[in-house]
Amino acid sequence: MSAPALSLVFHVDINTYYVSCERILDPSLRDQPVVILSNNDGCIIALDSRAKRLGFSMGDPWHRVADAAAARGVAVRSSNYELYGNISQRVMSVLKEFAADFEQYSIDEAFLTIPATPEKAKKLARKIKDDLARRVGVPVCVGVARTKTLAKLANKTAKKIPVLRGVCVWDLLPPQRRESLFATLPASEVWGVGGRSTRKLAALGIVSIGDLARADLTLIRKRFSVVLMRTVLELRGVPALPLEEQRAFKDQLIFSRSFSTPISDETQMRQVLSLYAQKASARLVKAGQVAGIVAAFCSTSLFSEGTQSHPSVQVKLPQATADPVALTRAGHQLLTRADFGVAQYVRAGFLLSGLEQDGAAQVLEPFELAHEKRQVSTLLASIQEKCGQGTIGLGYAGLAEQPAWNMKRQMLSLRGTTHWKELVQVKL
Repeated sequence: MSAPALSLVFHVDINTYYVSCERILDPSLRDQPVVILSNNDGCIIALDSRAKRLGFSMGDPWHRVADAAAARGVAVRSSNYELYGNISQRVMSVLKEFAADFEQYSIDEAFLTIPATPEKAKKLARKIKDDLARRVGVPVCVGVARTKTLAKLANKTAKKIPVLRGVCVWDLLPPQRRESLFATLPASEVWGVGGRSTRKLAALGIVSIGDLARADLTLIRKRFSVVLMRTVLELRGVPALPLEEQRAFKDQLIFSRSFSTPISDETQMRQVLSLYAQKASARLVKAGQVAGIVAAFCSTSLFSEGTQSHPSVQVKLPQATADPVALTRAGHQLLTRADFGVAQYVRAGFLLSGLEQDGAAQVLEPFELAHEKRQVSTLLASIQEKCGQGTIGLGYAGLAEQPAWNMKRQMLSLRGTTHWKELVQVKL
């Protein structure tokens, strides 16, 4: 008689995500150490194992390590967010084919719940791994267990033990191996246990994962939270964190960027605010949301010896909306508070709050915004999604060329999956 199927959680995580995306369109990077830089090419935000072995680390300021990287043959790329976002969409589309119960947890990881025996789960996890490598081109590790927390731990195990070849089914590990992992790994290795909680747990004598799994539930809930108590249950194999088909509804949305060169001119700041307002509008449309309050801000560098200026404005809209015209007009009120000609602004942004689902509140026809009625926000968002960012814009945001203040990405790779002019060329 065959073993009954269990409701197992599959945790799929893409290995060194940004670097893996870069290697899809540039195979020459596969045998090179690679680092990825932050906005304006400021510091290292991602790197592969080869670069780590050469002594480079997350957060290294690029201007300090650029010469050393060049001397050691390290390939460097600016952050290609368009590529990373598109590859993520492709990965998630493939994963949704394997399970109806699906949760995208971040840009590079997801949970799936699938009924299977541990043996069948191993074969399915291997198929997921192979399919993503063949159809998208990214390497992944898959952890399988009875709970989300154990599945995350199984994924970490798959990454660290080469013989597992990127797939770890927790129930198929020998009992002594599981006990050894629980006894030797610190509690900080558990998903959701941060530094502060780790220190408080250590003060109670709870140091290892095994200690946490055996901890008194009443004590954990009293001293910490119900969330950590659920984590303890999950470590014991009791499901306590269900999949979320949709991530928690956000009550704020922020769009903020630093400039490659400082801005002291009103016209340039008007361009910035117009562009950011319309990008924020597109995000609202994608999330099916509208905003009731707009806050706009800009600031000089805290380390600048010149004039310090950090103006901001908050505008309550007549009605919640995603209308790019309404958001732009609200943001432009910041212009009357800035010290143009004196201050050198290095950053600006939009903070939208009072978010609610689009259509949640009915607006009488005489009070509808003209552009909202014509669905201008939806039209702009759909064109930009199909044709790429910068293909269309309203007013000062309709820029034919990249402005001088735009984020510096001097080592940007091809955006070959989202921009027609940057399609990859194959020479035979």
